[in-house]
Amino acid sequence: MATFDVADIVGALRAVRQDWRASQNRSREPGGRELPSPEALGQWVEQLKGVLFPMRLGPPELRQESEDFYVGHTLDAALHALYAQARLELRHEARQRADAAAPWPPEALDARALEATRAFAASLPEIRRLLDSDVLAAFHGDPAARSVDEVLLCYPGILAMVHHRIAHRLYGLELPLLARIVAEIAHGQTGIDIHPGAAIGAGFFIDHGTGVVIGETAVIGQRVRVYQAVTLGAKRFPTDATGHLQKGLPRHPVVEDDVVIYAGATVLGRVTLGRGATIGGNVWLTHDVPPGGNVTQADSRNEPRAGGPRLAA
Repeated sequence: MATFDVADIVGALRAVRQDWRASQNRSREPGGRELPSPEALGQWVEQLKGVLFPMRLGPPELRQESEDFYVGHTLDAALHALYAQARLELRHEARQRADAAAPWPPEALDARALEATRAFAASLPEIRRLLDSDVLAAFHGDPAARSVDEVLLCYPGILAMVHHRIAHRLYGLELPLLARIVAEIAHGQTGIDIHPGAAIGAGFFIDHGTGVVIGETAVIGQRVRVYQAVTLGAKRFPTDATGHLQKGLPRHPVVEDDVVIYAGATVLGRVTLGRGATIGGNVWLTHDVPPGGNVTQADSRNEPRAGGPRLAA
């Protein structure tokens, strides 16, 4: 029978953990897990999908006459789960703030978690309305779509937006770790990477989707359509006096209403794409585009050193 030196490996792993905790000024925390669980949040998102779209993303045996009962029962479980994960994030954040003169007492952190959970619950109708607008945008924007049900059940861009609408609300409620975990679950499933901080208006359509990247401070208006491999990213990363990256600065594009960005386009920096602009495939863009502008790959390649990009007539 094969044997393994499990005890030695356990001891070596413990030593590595201790080294890491010492390097990060972390003490061992008794009493269970310190951080939110991606597994628990994955189950939580699945519950919310059923709450938001019970007859499409809920259990297969659900009947319409039982819809409200199912939504109520599932929502209650989901909110308790969110409260538990929010408590973990807020307590972890408080432990990491070693420079805080007066750390938050646990009761105050729990009250914050409860307030955030209630605020999230109150926002669910608006999240559903936004998702309805995304589904309709995909249905009307894709000639291959035969029904709104097909769009909701099959389109990776819609799955990514379900996660993003949820994650963005968590981000706004100052639960950034929960928000990032929810966003990364969709990233892993779809190949679409949307930071939860990105502000995205109604009727957003990601066609095909794989390889789309949208940064934290991007601002996207209404009825915007993007195709696969589009990047809305940062051009540069300013550092502070100690050489560390400055976080939270506006560094991603502003995309106004009714803009279309075709496959492979890369738009970098805090530039503005004006209302109704069209950005062609494989364009590399680092300058503003006026409303109604039409930028092609050749235009961006021959872009002048100063001023905005050349625009097709």
